[in-house]
Amino acid sequence: MNADELIASLSSDLRPVPRGAVGWRLAVGLACGAVAALLLLSMTLGFRPDLFVAMQGPTFWMKWGYTVSLAAAAVYATVRLARPEPLSISRLWLLAIPVCGLAVVGLIDLIGAPKSQWLAMWLGNTWMICPWLVLALAMPIFVGLLWSFRRLAPTRLRAAGAVSGLAAGAFAATIYCLHCPEVSAIFVLTWYTLGILLAAGVGALVGPRLMRW
Repeated sequence: MNADELIASLSSDLRPVPRGAVGWRLAVGLACGAVAALLLLSMTLGFRPDLFVAMQGPTFWMKWGYTVSLAAAAVYATVRLARPEPLSISRLWLLAIPVCGLAVVGLIDLIGAPKSQWLAMWLGNTWMICPWLVLALAMPIFVGLLWSFRRLAPTRLRAAGAVSGLAAGAFAATIYCLHCPEVSAIFVLTWYTLGILLAAGVGALVGPRLMRW
């Protein structure tokens, strides 16, 4: 059998991949991981008791707007890196938009507050545990994405792991908002972002090993 006959034999039973298959596969992994993270939050930390009241104020939506924006940009990059010939992720610079926007809000808050309150606004009451809780909640979501990648074919494994961790961290921070009582923009910018970056770092570290195919 020559090379052409071998190729024809191997490809004779191939079926075309449905349009959007990569996106659907990642969506299922994300959804399952997010449900697991939500259950983990409810069984351990619990929801903040004034959640429905908080959802009527602007600070809650400020936090959600920030984390959801980061999650959307990270998912965009994850989808593009999940292919054997990854598409460009040059638009990942869009992550800077929500970061800079929240930085402006935080700066305005600091300018409008007495200097004696600046440290309290930055540290809040939970700065020591906030990033680690976000990281912990990100792990079920990251596992869901790893499951998705088992049927995909990424080639830039470290980059794919990093953006998957970034997406998991951003989704985890969104879920963590349901528990976190902190309201300062500068707190969210610092400690939420640190937790998200920790998740991205874990993804970059384990991506080459766990996403190999």
